[in-house]
Amino acid sequence: MSEIDAILNKEVLSREEIIDLLLTGPEDRNKLYARAAEIKTQYVGNVVYFRGLIEFSNICEKDCFYCGIRKSNKKSQRYNLTDDEILDAARFAWESNYGSVVLQGGELESPAFTSRIERLVRGIKALSEDKLGITLSVGEQAPDVYKRWFDAGAHRYLLRIESSNRELYYRIHPQDKTHGFERRLQALYDLREAGFQLGTGVMIGLPFQTTADLADDLLFMKELDIDMCGMGPYIEHADTPLWQFREQLLPLEERFNLALKMIAILRIMMKNINIASATALQAIDPIGREKALKIGANIIMPNITPGAYRNDYKLYENKPCTDEEAADCKNCLEARIHMSGNKIGYDEWGDSLHFKVKDKPA
Repeated sequence: MSEIDAILNKEVLSREEIIDLLLTGPEDRNKLYARAAEIKTQYVGNVVYFRGLIEFSNICEKDCFYCGIRKSNKKSQRYNLTDDEILDAARFAWESNYGSVVLQGGELESPAFTSRIERLVRGIKALSEDKLGITLSVGEQAPDVYKRWFDAGAHRYLLRIESSNRELYYRIHPQDKTHGFERRLQALYDLREAGFQLGTGVMIGLPFQTTADLADDLLFMKELDIDMCGMGPYIEHADTPLWQFREQLLPLEERFNLALKMIAILRIMMKNINIASATALQAIDPIGREKALKIGANIIMPNITPGAYRNDYKLYENKPCTDEEAADCKNCLEARIHMSGNKIGYDEWGDSLHFKVKDKPA
Protein backbone atom coordinates (compact mmCIF):
# COMPACT_ATOMS: atom_id res chain seq x y z
CA MET A 1 0.00 0.00 0.00
CA SER A 2 1.38 3.42 -0.96
CA GLU A 3 1.81 6.23 1.56
CA ILE A 4 -1.14 8.15 0.10
CA ASP A 5 -3.36 5.05 0.16
CA ALA A 6 -2.48 4.56 3.82
CA ILE A 7 -3.36 8.16 4.65
CA LEU A 8 -6.67 7.94 2.78
CA ASN A 9 -7.66 4.86 4.76
CA LYS A 10 -7.24 6.63 8.10
CA GLU A 11 -10.20 7.80 10.12
CA VAL A 12 -8.42 10.84 11.56
CA LEU A 13 -5.85 12.89 9.66
CA SER A 14 -2.90 14.64 11.29
CA ARG A 15 -1.65 18.07 10.28
CA GLU A 16 1.32 16.50 8.48
CA GLU A 17 -0.93 14.07 6.60
CA ILE A 18 -3.20 16.90 5.48
CA ILE A 19 -0.16 18.80 4.20
CA ASP A 20 0.92 15.67 2.28
CA LEU A 21 -2.52 15.47 0.66
CA LEU A 22 -2.43 19.16 -0.27
CA LEU A 23 0.94 18.63 -1.96
CA THR A 24 -0.10 15.59 -4.02
CA GLY A 25 0.73 15.41 -7.71
CA PRO A 26 -1.77 14.38 -10.43
CA GLU A 27 -1.77 10.60 -9.79
CA ASP A 28 -2.16 10.78 -6.01
CA ARG A 29 -4.53 13.74 -6.37
CA ASN A 30 -6.90 11.52 -8.34
CA LYS A 31 -6.78 8.96 -5.54
CA LEU A 32 -7.73 11.71 -3.10
CA TYR A 33 -10.64 12.77 -5.29
CA ALA A 34 -11.86 9.19 -5.69
CA ARG A 35 -11.81 8.61 -1.93
CA ALA A 36 -13.68 11.86 -1.27
CA ALA A 37 -16.28 10.95 -3.91
CA GLU A 38 -16.81 7.57 -2.19
CA ILE A 39 -17.35 9.23 1.17
CA LYS A 40 -19.70 11.82 -0.31
CA THR A 41 -21.84 9.10 -1.89
CA GLN A 42 -21.88 7.06 1.31
CA TYR A 43 -22.69 9.85 3.75
CA VAL A 44 -24.67 12.55 1.89
CA GLY A 45 -25.54 10.85 -1.41
CA ASN A 46 -25.34 12.19 -4.95
CA VAL A 47 -27.91 14.89 -4.32
CA VAL A 48 -27.18 18.58 -4.85
CA TYR A 49 -29.26 21.18 -3.03
CA PHE A 50 -29.97 24.61 -4.45
CA ARG A 51 -29.58 27.83 -2.49
CA GLY A 52 -31.02 30.69 -4.55
CA LEU A 53 -28.45 33.47 -4.03
CA ILE A 54 -29.77 37.01 -3.59
CA GLU A 55 -26.86 39.48 -3.48
CA PHE A 56 -29.09 42.25 -2.22
CA SER A 57 -26.57 45.04 -1.61
CA ASN A 58 -22.88 45.80 -2.14
CA ILE A 59 -22.81 48.58 0.47
CA CYS A 60 -20.27 47.52 3.10
CA GLU A 61 -18.68 48.98 6.22
CA LYS A 62 -15.66 46.69 5.93
CA ASP A 63 -12.42 47.53 4.14
CA CYS A 64 -10.97 44.05 3.53
CA PHE A 65 -7.84 44.22 1.40
CA TYR A 66 -8.99 41.50 -1.05
CA CYS A 67 -12.58 42.54 -1.77
CA GLY A 68 -13.91 44.54 -4.68
CA ILE A 69 -16.82 45.97 -2.68
CA ARG A 70 -14.61 47.19 0.19
CA LYS A 71 -15.69 50.52 1.66
CA SER A 72 -12.73 52.45 0.20
CA ASN A 73 -13.24 51.30 -3.39
CA LYS A 74 -14.64 54.45 -4.95
CA LYS A 75 -14.91 52.73 -8.34
CA SER A 76 -17.58 50.34 -7.09
CA GLN A 77 -21.07 51.15 -8.38
CA ARG A 78 -23.13 50.82 -5.21
CA TYR A 79 -26.65 49.42 -5.14
CA ASN A 80 -29.25 48.28 -2.63
CA LEU A 81 -32.23 46.24 -3.77
CA THR A 82 -35.65 47.28 -2.52
CA ASP A 83 -37.51 44.92 -0.22
CA ASP A 84 -39.92 44.18 -3.07
CA GLU A 85 -37.07 43.23 -5.42
CA ILE A 86 -35.65 40.87 -2.79
CA LEU A 87 -39.03 39.28 -2.12
CA ASP A 88 -39.67 38.90 -5.86
CA ALA A 89 -36.36 37.03 -6.19
CA ALA A 90 -37.31 34.79 -3.26
CA ARG A 91 -40.68 34.17 -4.89
CA PHE A 92 -38.87 33.02 -8.04
CA ALA A 93 -36.88 30.55 -5.92
CA TRP A 94 -40.04 29.24 -4.29
CA GLU A 95 -41.90 28.89 -7.58
CA SER A 96 -38.85 27.19 -9.10
CA ASN A 97 -38.77 24.62 -6.28
CA TYR A 98 -35.30 25.61 -5.11
CA GLY A 99 -35.98 24.78 -1.48
CA SER A 100 -33.78 27.53 -0.01
CA VAL A 101 -32.44 31.04 -0.53
CA VAL A 102 -29.35 32.90 0.67
CA LEU A 103 -29.51 36.57 1.61
CA GLN A 104 -25.99 37.90 1.10
CA GLY A 105 -24.80 41.49 1.23
CA GLY A 106 -22.13 43.85 2.40
CA GLU A 107 -21.49 43.81 6.14
CA LEU A 108 -23.43 46.49 8.01
CA GLU A 109 -24.40 46.93 11.66
CA SER A 110 -27.26 49.21 12.67
CA PRO A 111 -30.73 48.98 14.20
CA ALA A 112 -32.23 49.76 10.79
CA PHE A 113 -30.26 46.96 9.12
CA THR A 114 -31.20 44.51 11.86
CA SER A 115 -34.88 45.34 11.47
CA ARG A 116 -34.68 45.12 7.70
CA ILE A 117 -33.18 41.62 7.67
CA GLU A 118 -35.74 40.47 10.25
CA ARG A 119 -38.54 41.91 8.12
CA LEU A 120 -37.20 40.24 4.97
CA VAL A 121 -36.84 36.86 6.66
CA ARG A 122 -40.43 37.02 7.90
CA GLY A 123 -41.56 38.17 4.45
CA ILE A 124 -39.85 35.26 2.71
CA LYS A 125 -41.38 32.81 5.15
CA ALA A 126 -44.84 34.30 4.56
CA LEU A 127 -44.71 34.34 0.75
CA SER A 128 -43.45 30.75 0.61
CA GLU A 129 -45.90 29.42 3.18
CA ASP A 130 -42.89 28.64 5.40
CA LYS A 131 -41.47 26.32 2.73
CA LEU A 132 -38.28 28.17 1.79
CA GLY A 133 -35.22 27.58 3.93
CA ILE A 134 -33.17 30.72 4.62
CA THR A 135 -29.41 31.14 4.92
CA LEU A 136 -27.97 34.51 5.93
CA SER A 137 -24.51 35.80 5.09
CA VAL A 138 -24.34 39.38 6.33
CA GLY A 139 -21.35 39.40 8.64
CA GLU A 140 -20.59 40.04 12.28
CA GLN A 141 -23.46 41.15 14.52
CA ALA A 142 -24.27 41.31 18.21
CA PRO A 143 -25.53 38.05 19.77
CA ASP A 144 -29.04 39.45 20.27
CA VAL A 145 -29.23 40.34 16.57
CA TYR A 146 -28.39 36.79 15.58
CA LYS A 147 -31.09 35.55 17.94
CA ARG A 148 -33.68 37.92 16.44
CA TRP A 149 -32.94 36.68 12.96
CA PHE A 150 -33.04 33.05 14.02
CA ASP A 151 -36.36 33.56 15.78
CA ALA A 152 -37.71 35.25 12.64
CA GLY A 153 -37.08 32.05 10.67
CA ALA A 154 -33.52 32.00 9.29
CA HIS A 155 -31.74 28.79 10.25
CA ARG A 156 -28.35 28.71 8.50
CA TYR A 157 -25.59 31.32 8.60
CA LEU A 158 -22.36 31.56 6.63
CA LEU A 159 -19.60 33.70 8.17
CA ARG A 160 -16.29 33.06 6.47
CA ILE A 161 -13.20 33.41 8.64
CA GLU A 162 -11.10 33.74 5.41
CA SER A 163 -8.01 32.59 7.33
CA SER A 164 -7.77 30.95 10.74
CA ASN A 165 -4.19 32.21 11.08
CA ARG A 166 -4.39 35.44 13.08
CA GLU A 167 -1.22 36.86 11.53
CA LEU A 168 -2.38 36.15 7.99
CA TYR A 169 -5.84 37.47 8.84
CA TYR A 170 -4.29 40.86 9.60
CA ARG A 171 -2.27 40.82 6.38
CA ILE A 172 -5.51 40.69 4.41
CA HIS A 173 -7.59 42.95 6.69
CA PRO A 174 -6.94 46.29 8.37
CA GLN A 175 -5.96 45.92 12.02
CA ASP A 176 -8.59 48.13 13.62
CA LYS A 177 -11.79 47.88 15.64
CA THR A 178 -13.86 47.13 12.53
CA HIS A 179 -11.79 44.10 11.49
CA GLY A 180 -10.91 42.26 14.70
CA PHE A 181 -9.91 38.61 14.36
CA GLU A 182 -11.20 37.82 17.85
CA ARG A 183 -14.52 39.52 17.10
CA ARG A 184 -15.01 37.39 13.99
CA LEU A 185 -14.13 34.24 15.88
CA GLN A 186 -16.53 35.13 18.68
CA ALA A 187 -19.28 35.74 16.15
CA LEU A 188 -19.01 32.11 15.04
CA TYR A 189 -19.62 30.95 18.61
CA ASP A 190 -22.48 33.45 18.98
CA LEU A 191 -24.14 32.05 15.85
CA ARG A 192 -24.05 28.53 17.24
CA GLU A 193 -25.45 29.76 20.55
CA ALA A 194 -28.32 31.45 18.69
CA GLY A 195 -29.25 28.09 17.13
CA PHE A 196 -27.98 28.47 13.58
CA GLN A 197 -26.46 25.76 11.45
CA LEU A 198 -22.94 27.15 11.37
CA GLY A 199 -20.96 27.74 8.22
CA THR A 200 -17.55 29.24 7.57
CA GLY A 201 -14.83 29.06 4.96
CA VAL A 202 -11.51 30.39 3.71
CA MET A 203 -9.83 31.74 0.61
CA ILE A 204 -7.33 29.40 -1.01
CA GLY A 205 -4.17 30.68 -2.68
CA LEU A 206 -3.87 34.03 -0.91
CA PRO A 207 -0.60 35.92 -1.02
CA PHE A 208 1.55 35.06 2.04
CA GLN A 209 -0.46 31.86 2.62
CA THR A 210 1.37 28.56 3.14
CA THR A 211 0.28 24.95 2.71
CA ALA A 212 0.50 24.61 6.47
CA ASP A 213 -1.93 27.54 6.84
CA LEU A 214 -4.46 25.68 4.70
CA ALA A 215 -4.01 22.49 6.72
CA ASP A 216 -4.62 24.51 9.87
CA ASP A 217 -7.75 26.01 8.29
CA LEU A 218 -9.16 22.51 7.80
CA LEU A 219 -8.28 21.53 11.35
CA PHE A 220 -9.89 24.76 12.58
CA MET A 221 -13.15 23.88 10.83
CA LYS A 222 -13.02 20.37 12.26
CA GLU A 223 -12.41 21.68 15.78
CA LEU A 224 -15.14 24.30 15.43
CA ASP A 225 -17.43 21.42 14.39
CA ILE A 226 -19.03 23.38 11.54
CA ASP A 227 -22.17 22.22 9.79
CA MET A 228 -21.41 23.69 6.38
CA CYS A 229 -18.54 25.21 4.45
CA GLY A 230 -18.15 27.67 1.60
CA MET A 231 -14.58 28.12 0.38
CA GLY A 232 -12.91 28.75 -2.93
CA PRO A 233 -9.84 30.01 -4.74
CA TYR A 234 -8.63 33.55 -4.15
CA ILE A 235 -9.03 35.63 -7.31
CA GLU A 236 -7.44 39.03 -7.27
CA HIS A 237 -9.30 42.30 -7.94
CA ALA A 238 -7.53 45.28 -9.51
CA ASP A 239 -9.14 47.84 -7.19
CA THR A 240 -7.86 46.32 -3.94
CA PRO A 241 -4.62 46.65 -1.93
CA LEU A 242 -3.72 42.96 -2.45
CA TRP A 243 -3.50 43.57 -6.20
CA GLN A 244 0.09 44.76 -5.68
CA PHE A 245 1.06 41.21 -4.66
CA ARG A 246 -0.39 39.52 -7.76
CA GLU A 247 3.07 38.51 -9.04
CA GLN A 248 3.54 36.41 -5.90
CA LEU A 249 0.40 34.34 -6.43
CA LEU A 250 0.20 30.75 -7.56
CA PRO A 251 -1.02 30.41 -11.17
CA LEU A 252 -4.81 30.25 -11.39
CA GLU A 253 -4.79 26.57 -12.33
CA GLU A 254 -2.76 25.72 -9.21
CA ARG A 255 -5.14 27.74 -7.03
CA PHE A 256 -8.03 25.87 -8.62
CA ASN A 257 -6.47 22.45 -7.98
CA LEU A 258 -5.65 23.44 -4.42
CA ALA A 259 -9.28 24.46 -3.87
CA LEU A 260 -10.50 21.08 -5.12
CA LYS A 261 -8.05 19.34 -2.80
CA MET A 262 -9.34 21.39 0.13
CA ILE A 263 -12.93 20.36 -0.67
CA ALA A 264 -11.96 16.70 -1.02
CA ILE A 265 -9.94 16.62 2.21
CA LEU A 266 -12.68 18.38 4.16
CA ARG A 267 -15.21 15.83 2.88
CA ILE A 268 -12.94 13.06 4.18
CA MET A 269 -12.46 14.81 7.53
CA MET A 270 -16.10 15.89 8.04
CA LYS A 271 -18.12 13.29 6.20
CA ASN A 272 -21.69 14.54 6.60
CA ILE A 273 -21.43 18.34 6.48
CA ASN A 274 -22.69 20.48 3.60
CA ILE A 275 -19.98 21.79 1.28
CA ALA A 276 -20.74 24.43 -1.33
CA SER A 277 -19.32 24.42 -4.83
CA ALA A 278 -18.12 28.03 -5.03
CA THR A 279 -18.84 30.25 -8.01
CA ALA A 280 -15.18 31.33 -7.97
CA LEU A 281 -14.26 27.84 -9.24
CA GLN A 282 -16.15 28.57 -12.45
CA ALA A 283 -14.29 31.87 -12.81
CA ILE A 284 -11.15 29.78 -13.41
CA ASP A 285 -12.50 26.63 -15.06
CA PRO A 286 -15.73 26.65 -17.14
CA ILE A 287 -16.78 23.38 -15.48
CA GLY A 288 -15.15 24.10 -12.14
CA ARG A 289 -18.30 23.82 -10.10
CA GLU A 290 -19.14 20.44 -11.62
CA LYS A 291 -15.68 19.16 -10.77
CA ALA A 292 -16.21 20.17 -7.15
CA LEU A 293 -19.57 18.38 -7.06
CA LYS A 294 -17.94 15.19 -8.28
CA ILE A 295 -15.34 15.13 -5.51
CA GLY A 296 -17.21 16.23 -2.41
CA ALA A 297 -19.39 19.33 -2.71
CA ASN A 298 -23.17 18.96 -2.43
CA ILE A 299 -24.49 22.55 -2.42
CA ILE A 300 -24.74 24.98 -5.32
CA MET A 301 -25.98 28.55 -5.31
CA PRO A 302 -27.78 29.68 -8.47
CA ASN A 303 -27.65 33.47 -8.65
CA ILE A 304 -31.18 34.87 -8.58
CA THR A 305 -30.16 38.51 -8.09
CA PRO A 306 -31.86 40.69 -10.74
CA GLY A 307 -29.52 40.75 -13.73
CA ALA A 308 -29.08 44.53 -13.77
CA TYR A 309 -27.20 44.39 -10.45
CA ARG A 310 -25.11 41.25 -10.80
CA ASN A 311 -21.97 42.79 -12.20
CA ASP A 312 -21.87 45.30 -9.34
CA TYR A 313 -21.54 42.61 -6.66
CA LYS A 314 -17.99 42.05 -7.81
CA LEU A 315 -15.85 40.61 -5.04
CA TYR A 316 -13.20 39.47 -7.57
CA GLU A 317 -12.41 39.70 -11.29
CA ASN A 318 -14.00 37.51 -14.01
CA LYS A 319 -17.10 36.66 -11.99
CA PRO A 320 -19.17 34.29 -14.14
CA CYS A 321 -22.86 34.47 -15.09
CA THR A 322 -23.22 38.23 -14.58
CA ASP A 323 -25.09 38.60 -17.88
CA GLU A 324 -27.79 36.00 -17.11
CA GLU A 325 -31.24 36.24 -15.62
CA ALA A 326 -32.39 33.87 -12.87
CA ALA A 327 -34.22 31.51 -15.26
CA ASP A 328 -31.13 31.22 -17.49
CA CYS A 329 -29.01 30.29 -14.49
CA LYS A 330 -31.51 27.64 -13.41
CA ASN A 331 -31.59 25.94 -16.82
CA CYS A 332 -27.81 26.01 -17.14
CA LEU A 333 -27.20 24.57 -13.69
CA GLU A 334 -29.74 21.80 -14.12
CA ALA A 335 -27.82 20.54 -17.14
CA ARG A 336 -24.45 20.97 -15.45
CA ILE A 337 -25.48 19.06 -12.33
CA HIS A 338 -26.87 16.14 -14.29
CA MET A 339 -23.62 16.04 -16.26
CA SER A 340 -21.73 15.75 -12.97
CA GLY A 341 -23.60 12.55 -12.11
CA ASN A 342 -25.73 14.15 -9.40
CA LYS A 343 -29.44 14.84 -9.07
CA ILE A 344 -31.10 17.97 -7.71
CA GLY A 345 -32.94 17.90 -4.40
CA TYR A 346 -35.84 20.10 -5.41
CA ASP A 347 -38.30 21.31 -2.77
CA GLU A 348 -35.88 20.28 0.00
CA TRP A 349 -34.03 22.45 2.50
CA GLY A 350 -31.10 20.08 2.35
CA ASP A 351 -30.07 20.86 5.91
CA SER A 352 -26.73 19.65 7.16
CA LEU A 353 -26.91 16.01 8.25
CA HIS A 354 -24.06 16.83 10.60
CA PHE A 355 -26.23 19.37 12.39
CA LYS A 356 -29.11 16.93 12.63
CA VAL A 357 -27.17 14.11 14.23
CA LYS A 358 -24.36 15.67 16.27
CA ASP A 359 -26.50 16.52 19.28
CA LYS A 360 -28.23 13.15 19.39
CA PRO A 361 -26.98 10.49 21.79
CA ALA A 362 -24.86 7.78 20.17
